[in-house]
Amino acid sequence: MDHHQAETKANPAPQRPNIILIMADDLGYSDVGCYGGEVKTPNIDFLANNGIRFKQFYNTSRCCPTRASLLTGLYNHQAGIGKMTDAEDGPGYLGHITDNAVTIAEVLKTAGYNTAMAGKWHVSNTEGRPTAKEQLEWLNHHKEYPEFSPIAQYPTSRGFDKYFGTIWGVVDFLTHLV
Repeated sequence: MDHHQAETKANPAPQRPNIILIMADDLGYSDVGCYGGEVKTPNIDFLANNGIRFKQFYNTSRCCPTRASLLTGLYNHQAGIGKMTDAEDGPGYLGHITDNAVTIAEVLKTAGYNTAMAGKWHVSNTEGRPTAKEQLEWLNHHKEYPEFSPIAQYPTSRGFDKYFGTIWGVVDFLTHLV
């Protein structure tokens, strides 16, 4: 056995942790058991008790800006989502995660992690239709358009290897629209 093999056996490389971030819309801080809630959440409690959990996280009281903060570690305006996903004037109101912001998935990829996301993305611009009539026809599946949102803003363009969910916010999982 050479010196390197002996050193490897004596000091095995530390295992990298699995990382799971959970964000649930309309869920209060103390709704789950691990934060003092009355609802029994044994699986979430197990994850929280055997890992690291947030004790101070800035919640913007809206889904899109909170997601942008969680994904980038920045205040939502710095990440480009000051309000919702409509582009408005001003750098803090692009309606999508800015190219200057790095997502946690992009950072983890550089460390060799495989990344996946499930659920609602809702941090990219939505390509709405120019008139209310066309928008309704689109939402009711009477007309189809090529892109729902710019592909460069999708989760798989922002560091996630796999994505299962909806791009937009106000839809149900039974609809094939998004």
